[in-house]
Amino acid sequence: MTNLKVLAVVLVTLLAYTSLANMIPQVESEVPRELSFAEGATPEQLVSAGEELYAGAGGCTACHGLGTRAPNLLTDEGGAGTIGARCATRVPGMTCKEYLHQSLVEPNAHVLEGYQPIMPDMRRTLSEVQIWALVAYLESLGGEVTVTTEDLAQAEAASGGPAPLATTPSGVTQTTTASLDPMTILRDQTCLLCHKIGDEGGPVGPPFDGMGGRISADRIRRGILEPNADTADGYAQFAGTMPQNFGQQLTAAQLEAVVRFLSEQR
Repeated sequence: MTNLKVLAVVLVTLLAYTSLANMIPQVESEVPRELSFAEGATPEQLVSAGEELYAGAGGCTACHGLGTRAPNLLTDEGGAGTIGARCATRVPGMTCKEYLHQSLVEPNAHVLEGYQPIMPDMRRTLSEVQIWALVAYLESLGGEVTVTTEDLAQAEAASGGPAPLATTPSGVTQTTTASLDPMTILRDQTCLLCHKIGDEGGPVGPPFDGMGGRISADRIRRGILEPNADTADGYAQFAGTMPQNFGQQLTAAQLEAVVRFLSEQR
């Protein structure tokens, strides 16, 4: 009888840990991918790469599209149409391409009325080539794509040229990393666009400084995997704006590395 009880405890324990392991994401990290376009890349390829960045690792959807934290880019804004339709009229003397590029690298140069200057310089997390791909995608939303491979070539030349990467069938080369360094993960996943730690980051979300002294490791983990489960005091106006796909973008090891790191910030 005693042996049966011991066996039952062992089986229940194994089942519990197996269930917990299955809840932790095991997919490969989706960090911002470095891009290099083959000679003669089409506007469609530029737009496709930019759309992938916008919707994923670029972190753009965390703020844009809701009309509360940042201007709508995918839909109409104030009756002026989508971003590709209105970008050429925003600043006199600037083309759409010039305006969009400056908005990404000098975001506080022209802040739209009614919004705060909270957007960071995207060169902190994206390369110039990635930024131009985003420009092409935004131009395509109601306008004409004027970004060319010459813009990309100049960007690559200015940065010393792209690193050797494996070419994909689309003519775009890419690489990903799965670093376990917490700060690298936070930067790669664009967490510091909204959260501040030390001298880095933005003031939009709760600061990472002192986080371990405010909430438990379990709460930090849940905040990453289920960002809408709880809202930090003082940030109710931003509820629902944190991307919900970080649980799919981090490996289990990366997730635990970040949780451990943040829980040690006191």
